[in-house]
Amino acid sequence: MSKIVLANEGVFPITKDKHDNPLKSIPATGMKTSGTIQGEGKLAGVPSLFIRLAGCNLRCMWSLPDGSFCRCDTPYASFEAEQELQLSQEDIFTLVQHNIGNLNHVVLTGGEPMLQHRHLAMLSGRLKEELQLHLSIETNGTIFAEDVAQHIDLFSISPKLKNSNPSAQKLAAYGLKPNGPLTYHAEKRRNIEVLQKYIDFCNASGKELQLKFVVGQPNDYIEIKEEFLAHLNNWNPADILLMPLGATPEELKTTSVMVAEMAISNGWRYAPRLHIDLFGSKAGV
Repeated sequence: MSKIVLANEGVFPITKDKHDNPLKSIPATGMKTSGTIQGEGKLAGVPSLFIRLAGCNLRCMWSLPDGSFCRCDTPYASFEAEQELQLSQEDIFTLVQHNIGNLNHVVLTGGEPMLQHRHLAMLSGRLKEELQLHLSIETNGTIFAEDVAQHIDLFSISPKLKNSNPSAQKLAAYGLKPNGPLTYHAEKRRNIEVLQKYIDFCNASGKELQLKFVVGQPNDYIEIKEEFLAHLNNWNPADILLMPLGATPEELKTTSVMVAEMAISNGWRYAPRLHIDLFGSKAGV
């Protein structure tokens, strides 16, 4: 039976195992119930379960306004995916089934979940058809796969700006050597053809879309306009979201007001990171 490679969180936050038995420890949220809230985007605040897939074809490393660096906030699903789980689709489905409770929303995230689209298509189909769940997928917008897309209700697409490119200085700061995605991130991060496929698919099918840009520099709005939106057709301004760069409350303080002003001046939407406000910077929440 084919298996899906998950990050060490797997399906989270949960309180029961695949046999419907209570787990000995409570979730990282500190709450005695399965589920958390979606912390980002249009559905911020919606009670949700998450399925985090391991592996990513990009390696985001940003610069904050003060010159310090901030890399992907889930490095264990991309940079350091050595603590991964391999679970069958049946086991993942059963974990969701036993922990979904009164929730109706499951988020497929990563890493980059579309890297495993063939196996994910079968799982998402079962979650949709048998449990009638609302499915969101969080993707970097470099891969489009209709076998998964047909089951998704909301596409949360986060195209990466130039500020995310690894540099020699950033690599040195994290003690990393250029290899794999670190060498081709800059070439792969912007895929207009794929982004247009998502927009066209959503317009044709009536599905929801958001283009969620992580913003950390005062002039990022220029790149969003000139390098992305100017090359895309039939997008809706209401679907453009700006999310402040930062993986900790302290980092978010350096970008949030700047990003809010940028969103307001361009008529776009500001996207907070509610899970960091509630739980801080940690996995499994």
